[in-house]
Amino acid sequence: MTIFHLRRSALAALATLALAACTYSATNLPAIDPSDEAACALDGMLLRDFPGPKAQVRFADGKTSYFCDVKELLGEMLAPEQRRATSAFYVQDMGSANWQQPHGHWIGAHDALYVLGSKAQGSMGPAIASFSRQVDAEAFVRKEGGRVLRFKQITPALLNEASGAMPTHAMAH
Repeated sequence: MTIFHLRRSALAALATLALAACTYSATNLPAIDPSDEAACALDGMLLRDFPGPKAQVRFADGKTSYFCDVKELLGEMLAPEQRRATSAFYVQDMGSANWQQPHGHWIGAHDALYVLGSKAQGSMGPAIASFSRQVDAEAFVRKEGGRVLRFKQITPALLNEASGAMPTHAMAH
């Protein structure tokens, strides 16, 4: 093979990889409702046993991990050591889901509004509530207290405050 053919082959391979990367990154796997036997990825607790919003991460390989509390997912998302290839992060919209037994109503975690500092209880005590609409988040604050934040406003320090200064990605129930 000549240098021209090698360069051409290398460029074709790079173009194929770039196209695959663009196609892949544009595709988010949809949320999947957990089964009644689904357990929290961090501690093995059954999701169905606790009130409040649940969360999930869909990995690029098609696997799904569930969390019994939004704090846990946010802690994983903000932890710098988390580098597994992901497709999407989801939380439940508590403007639509039942707090005591939430099912369905999955929304993108990056687009959600979060209420931190409320008195509403979840699997780990005071819960972070997730919403798709500002009006629902504000109504929740009037009833349960707290403050509304967007994902980009949430820091590990805020999560640690919300969980009693315990590192969120290392929390155990």
